[in-house]
Parts: sequence; structure tokens; C-alpha cells
Amino acid sequence: MAVPLSQMWTVASYVLSQKLKGNKRYPLVLMLEPLFRCNLACAGCGKIQYPAHILKRQLTPDECFKAVDECGAPMVSIPGGEPLLHPQIVEIVDGLIARRKYIYLCTNALLLKEKLDAGWFKPSKYLTFSVHMDGQEEHHDFAVCREGTFQVAREGIRKAVEMGFRVTTNTTLFDGADPNSVRAFFDEMMDLGVEGMMVSPGYAYPKAPDQKSFLREREKTTDFFRMLLSNRKRSWKFNQSPLFLEFLMGTREYECTPWGNPTYNIFGWQKPCYLLQDGYVDTFKELIETTEWDRYGRASGNKACQQCMVHCGYEPSAVDHTFASFGGLFGTVRAMLASSYVNPDAAAALAEEARKPHGPMVQLGIDLKPAAHPPKPARQPQTAVGAA
Repeated sequence: MAVPLSQMWTVASYVLSQKLKGNKRYPLVLMLEPLFRCNLACAGCGKIQYPAHILKRQLTPDECFKAVDECGAPMVSIPGGEPLLHPQIVEIVDGLIARRKYIYLCTNALLLKEKLDAGWFKPSKYLTFSVHMDGQEEHHDFAVCREGTFQVAREGIRKAVEMGFRVTTNTTLFDGADPNSVRAFFDEMMDLGVEGMMVSPGYAYPKAPDQKSFLREREKTTDFFRMLLSNRKRSWKFNQSPLFLEFLMGTREYECTPWGNPTYNIFGWQKPCYLLQDGYVDTFKELIETTEWDRYGRASGNKACQQCMVHCGYEPSAVDHTFASFGGLFGTVRAMLASSYVNPDAAAALAEEARKPHGPMVQLGIDLKPAAHPPKPARQPQTAVGAA
């Protein structure tokens, strides 16, 4: 099982209590961004494009604790930027553990082994390292724009697992991704001993340098995930709602629940969600009460929402469905018990994909022809830790 029973019980009890209180809009996971700076410069990232004076800013531990207490969500995801660059990240994590919050510390793992060797963290059921891995080595290094990152991250994962930490992976998939390679990547991560994996299509951040690689058409997205997630191996474990995975495969339809994963960062509470920036407010109460929620989601007609299928908006919808009706609960239990999703058509499409050229150069639209002396890939410039 990818998620411990204690965490499942905490989340289930929380959601049911919100239902009994009649709360329609409640948070499930707080997206707590203590900083935006990073030690990578990924082409698909919209966070590190801020000017230097913004990248130098960071939340204090007390600001983090205030947001967590105000929000009340049972789980806290700590993305960035790279949270391990925050000089007080241990104090932040320890404070959240003391509050019995289930933490997913999102990291590219370039510093993970170093910090673990230095004794920065102690294993806890409340702490999970969610390592950003975008596929097999070639695809991952290409996605993050630096060679060698896959090997460093893998060693960080191995070290954390050996020390008894909870470890999951977080994979964002872009246009041109090879489903067969991603399935092989799933095998690699399971062999490393991770607790579970999370997958999601990328969102086209307006600030991201590379706009061409995002999955923009919903039909194309569901076709890809149907190939990827059908005919699963029993060894694969996903750290996600099974109904959300069915949504990605196109067998369920949900509307976005933007308030399910509210975001707090150096600017305040971000309206309306982690992916869109339509202003900021000072309190969580103000976020819930003043945001015009009807302006967002696919049904609203908002152009920014039409192709989005990202987990931070739709997984809360799937979780809410699980507890909103007998049908949702039954569907979740059935998906957990029969998770192979046998689909001959998806298997045939996967075999057809295996005959097509794939890889980073194909994603860039470069014609691959045999050459007597193929050029070596250019090494990306190293980004200094904490640099703008």
C-alpha cells in the first residue's frame, strides 16, 4: 500500500468531518512555498523566472506555522524552488511534525544525500521526501536542463530509503514523452524502494521558457495516460487517488477544485490556485470568501483552465467524490482491488509507440538521421546554489 493506514485514516476522518459540517470548500493539502529560488533552471518551470530580489526572499518558520494553523489542512506539501536551500527548513519541518501534519517535502534531491549525511532530518511517519523525477535518465536530465542530475537524485533516494525515510517520486509529463520509457522508469523507481509515485501532465506556466512541450489537448493527454496506466504491473504503487488516475485515463470526468490545494508563499495566499496568479490576499479566510471561484475551472470557460488536468486541481475533486457518495467510495475500493486496468487497445497503442522515434531530440523537432560521428549533447551550464 502506497500510503500508510494512519495517514489514510487522518485524511478520511478530516474529509468526513468537513462533510458533516456542511463545508463545501475545504482544503485538503496546503501548498506551502517557503522560497522560489532553486539550484536548477528547468525549461518548464514558472517559479525561477522571478528577478533576483524576489528569489532572495523566503518565509520565516513562524510565517509558515501561521499559514498551516490558519488553513487547517491535514497535509502540507512544501514545493519551491528547492526547499533544501532554505536555511531554516529543518525548523519548519520539525514544527509541522509537532503539529502532526503529513508533510511532502518536494525536492530535486541534488542536496538530499548531503543533508541526510549531515543529520538534518530524522525519519518520521509524518515526513515524506517527494523527489522530482521526470523519467529515465536521458529524459530527466533533458527536462531539468542539466546532465548528471538523475544519478545524483537516485543516490539521494537510495540513501533516504536506507535510513528509513518515506520517499515518493513526483513526475511531470510533457508532450512527446515516451510511454514505454515512462513505464520502464516506474520499474526503476519501484526497484529503488520508493513508497509510491505521483504523475501529472504539465501545466503551461506563462513564465516558463519552453512553451512548446506542454500537453495542451485533453484528448491527447488522456490517450497518453491510457497507454501509460493501463495494463499495469502489480509492483507499481501510486501515491494518488485511484479515481484521479482514472480521470487522467479519460474514464471519469471531474471539475477542478482549486480551493482543495491552496497556496501560501512569500506574496501571501495566492488566488485562485497553485498554477494561476490572479492576485494575493492576507488570510486564508479572505481567500475562500473573496475569490470568485465561478471564474475558474473548465465549466467557467476560462481559457487558462480548458486544457489543465493537473493533480493539484483535480485530485481534490477525486478525493471529494470518494467520500461524497456510495458510488465514489465503491469506485475507489474497486480500483484498489482491481488495479491492472487490462485494455487490449491501450496495449496495441503502446506497441505502436514503441516503433516510433522518441527522446529529447524528437521533442525538440530535430530530424534524427544516422551520422558517422553523432555530436555529443551539449552540457548545460551549472546553476550556482541560491543564484538568481
